[in-house]
Amino acid sequence: MTTDEPLARRGDSTAGNATEKVAGNGDGEYRRARLLAIVTGFLGALLAVATPLLPVRQDTAQLNWPQNNTLASVDAPLIGYVPTDLTITVPCAAAKGLDAHNNVLLSTVPKQAPNAVDRGMLIQRSGGDLVVIVRNVPVVSAPFSEVLGPNCQRLEVSAHSDKVTGEFVGLTQGPKDAKPGQPRAGERGGYDFRPQIVGIFTDLSGPAPEGLKLSATVDTRYSSSPTVAKFIAMILGVLLTAISLVALHTLDTADGRRHKRFMPEGWWKPRPLDALVGAVLVWWHFVGANTSDDGYILTMARVAEGSGYMANYYRWFGTPESPFGWYYDLLTIWAHVSTASVWMRLPTLAMGLLCWAVISREVIPRLGRAARTNPVVPWTAAAMFLAFWLPFNNGLRPEPIIALGILLTWCSVERSIATNRLLPAAAACIIGALTLFSGPTGIASIGALLVAIGPLRTIVSKRAKRFGYAALLAPILAAGLVTLIVIFRDQTLVGEIQANALKSAVGPSLNWFDEHVRYERLFLPTTDGAISRRFPVLALVIALGVAVAMTLRKNKIPGTASGPSRRIIGITLISFVAIMFTPTKWTHHFGVFAGLAGSLGALAAVAVTAAAMRSPRNRTLYAAIVLFVLSLSFSSVNGWWYVSNFGVPWSNSFPQWHFGISTVFFGLSVLAILIAAWMHFTGRDHPGRTPVHPVLARLAESPLAVGTWIVVVWSIFSLTAGMINQYPAWSVGRSNLDALRGNGCGLANDVMVEEDPNAGMLQPIDAPIGQALAADTNIMFDPNGIPSDVSADEENNPQGSDSFVERDKSGNANGSQDTEGGTTIAAGVNGSRARLPFDLKPETTPVMGSYQVGPQRSARLLSSWYRLPPKDATKPLLVLAAAGRFDPVELQVQFAGEDGKVLGAISFADLGPSPAWRNLRMSRDAIPTQATRIRLLVTDDDLAPQHWVAITPPRVPSLRSLQAVVGSDPVFLDWLVGLAFPCQRPFGHKNGVIEIPQWRILPDRFGAEANSPVMDYLGGGPLGITELLLKATPVPTYLQNDWFRDWGALQRFTPYYRNATEAQLQLGTAVHSGLWTPGPLRKSR
Repeated sequence: MTTDEPLARRGDSTAGNATEKVAGNGDGEYRRARLLAIVTGFLGALLAVATPLLPVRQDTAQLNWPQNNTLASVDAPLIGYVPTDLTITVPCAAAKGLDAHNNVLLSTVPKQAPNAVDRGMLIQRSGGDLVVIVRNVPVVSAPFSEVLGPNCQRLEVSAHSDKVTGEFVGLTQGPKDAKPGQPRAGERGGYDFRPQIVGIFTDLSGPAPEGLKLSATVDTRYSSSPTVAKFIAMILGVLLTAISLVALHTLDTADGRRHKRFMPEGWWKPRPLDALVGAVLVWWHFVGANTSDDGYILTMARVAEGSGYMANYYRWFGTPESPFGWYYDLLTIWAHVSTASVWMRLPTLAMGLLCWAVISREVIPRLGRAARTNPVVPWTAAAMFLAFWLPFNNGLRPEPIIALGILLTWCSVERSIATNRLLPAAAACIIGALTLFSGPTGIASIGALLVAIGPLRTIVSKRAKRFGYAALLAPILAAGLVTLIVIFRDQTLVGEIQANALKSAVGPSLNWFDEHVRYERLFLPTTDGAISRRFPVLALVIALGVAVAMTLRKNKIPGTASGPSRRIIGITLISFVAIMFTPTKWTHHFGVFAGLAGSLGALAAVAVTAAAMRSPRNRTLYAAIVLFVLSLSFSSVNGWWYVSNFGVPWSNSFPQWHFGISTVFFGLSVLAILIAAWMHFTGRDHPGRTPVHPVLARLAESPLAVGTWIVVVWSIFSLTAGMINQYPAWSVGRSNLDALRGNGCGLANDVMVEEDPNAGMLQPIDAPIGQALAADTNIMFDPNGIPSDVSADEENNPQGSDSFVERDKSGNANGSQDTEGGTTIAAGVNGSRARLPFDLKPETTPVMGSYQVGPQRSARLLSSWYRLPPKDATKPLLVLAAAGRFDPVELQVQFAGEDGKVLGAISFADLGPSPAWRNLRMSRDAIPTQATRIRLLVTDDDLAPQHWVAITPPRVPSLRSLQAVVGSDPVFLDWLVGLAFPCQRPFGHKNGVIEIPQWRILPDRFGAEANSPVMDYLGGGPLGITELLLKATPVPTYLQNDWFRDWGALQRFTPYYRNATEAQLQLGTAVHSGLWTPGPLRKSR
């Protein structure tokens, strides 16, 4: 029994009499507290509301060019894509050095980049004209001869959010132009035509001519900090709110009651179930699966300190994460110690332990006598809590703190109602507001406050008779608003409004009536709808349904406290409604129900006991429903996100005996329904007719607990088995355990990199390099037998479903065209003009392919023998680059000893994707130790035109770890991989300009294809910058001891303008009010 409950059972008259008794004392202390509560409460609320409007100090940045009085290209990729405004002045004489090849006088994007003309500004010579092109639209042009003539003074260009203008000062339009005699000027408006800037580039060189000037105001509206006045106001707001709460506490004591124990007696004593739950949470912390957004959040937290604010790093043009960024700011501080997963997720583990402590020590005792005395109740609560926590809340997403915040808000409200005091209600407002702004799903926390409006209103009304409403409500108002100080501490009101409007416009931003999408994903056979995610949600629906049905039928669940029970049901119902208003509809949002699930599971366990649900028939039907949910859940996959899936048994499908596991549960469900029907029609639906063993009786009364524990044990088994199956290869569990020994770099030490594919090329024994590939047999293979386009086929992503993110079809999901074929002007060593992948050199790398145009014929190739070097620990693989669509058995390696006698043949492992260039591989352990030479045997007997094969010579690569190769270079970490590569340094951004990355690390093929659109040009992500500034080249990589797994990919970035230097910005500061704006934010479309 909690210490609050005796008060809760007292009638309202008791509290009222106590109040009246004290009211007659006329103590002046309460008058002072009343005045203090009113003044400090309203002032605290006023300062909190004023915080978004108070001035901030903005860091300003100006990009000026030329720099150092030299015509030289500079890099300055703007995180917001476009400047606030741009002005350019070019003396006409500066165009004198342009020709057909060096044709760009000035551009904001490299001319070689894909989509350069579509996105940037180019002032270039085109034919006989000098043209200003902005986002694929010519603004103004003039004949080149006139530009170099005596009348042309200068070219002036300006770009603002409302229009772009250009004018050749001194030139007029000719007789054949649209407006003869008018100035040569142009204007484009009606749309935001501001060009994207990734730098300033020119084909000219030498000293900068006088009068040449470009000036761009970088959009740094979010690089701000509080002014002294705002800082003082925020401190005062917090202090005044705290003082008002102390005054409210003084008014609470006017009831004459002694102070009540905050925690129930004996709360600190551990119990066997506590040990079990704690052990599960700790073990899961090390071996358990993480969530899909962990890399996203970790990268934001790591970069935020250097950038000065918590930007949404991967999308939305670098706008801040506010109003949901305060929780991520704590992660930034936490990352100072280590960025290893096992450390970064420690707060999540602590929240899980605290959540269970609240459920077991606060929630269950408040639910009434039956909940406290029935041993099935805590076991059901623990199972339901763990069933939600394990799949949803083992990462860095805000769902864990929201789940805990909902529980703490509810407990505070319950204490307020039980004690007839308002300070706990004020605390509930603070906790609820912080929970609300922990993340978009924090909206679920409002239910804990809404369900208590009636009882709290009654308390306020009674107290108001003595102290008035102002003294009671002012502190609560201040408590509810004080969170605004945290949210707007360094940002402005208008800035936040613009940022959130942009996010809604860019998307994804689904409406409340699109909530069905979340449940459609839950029932897809993907990771979003995996067993571990589908079951807990359906189990919660069962528990909620039983609790509601019993409450409606009997007015309350027998043996429970009606008020707390109804309120926990109400919170859950409101939470389901509230998450309808989140802009995205992912199943990981269900993690906010972890605490509520444990609480409602406890309530449902009471509802189906024999004392409450007396009909054995109904309890049997309840068991049938639980079995059906198990059947429905096990019809999905045992899938987990990205690297968490490595080694997990049956991650794609379950083994089939005569029938599947889901069929077993379905059969048991049908059997239970038949038993219930038999009870109904034979008149055996009476309690106590068939005595059974007490343990069996308990199990029969708790099918939800049994079913939920089955799923919890299944989840633990799956990830533990995955770690064991993978060993000694990489797994999440092994990586976390390695971190305890000081090796906290995740995948970086296990991904092996082939730095130079040319160095590992095997040398032919008895034929020249250019002829060796077809030296023995060549039927219909040709050096140019490769189609010009070998782009990879699209693949369906098994780990997710439609993200409702608009895709930039002009870009590339993998960010590289290097493996997609093409042709070159110069022929390679064997006459091939095929563009080679992976930086293979044409002068030393022959190519042969079977692609044919017109009538198709069978093709066959047998290469010369290649010398196989002695086996070395640093050279564990035999690799070759191949393209096409073919079966693995059609491309084999024959091996032999020094006598040349063939000892056998093996096929390569092909990870795809086809028909693009990729690295086939085999372990050298599969080749006999006596083999000293190998050759390739290729057959193409399929006459379908799309069936063909192209090969390069075999390689035995020297490998180094990714950690050794990449080290601390700035890296573009895709958001799925961020947590798996904690030692790699994500590129930063400062003053509106990003640091140029040297590498990119991608997830597996499915992850890259499905999730790259989040980061692309249309979404305002870093892909929209890097694809304009840098050329990406895939680097061959392999996962150590798990050579045939698609772990992801590594790309090397090369600038289009290699001689470009980092731009020097003109920095400054400015003070602006919370209503100031430099102009609208620009979408990409």
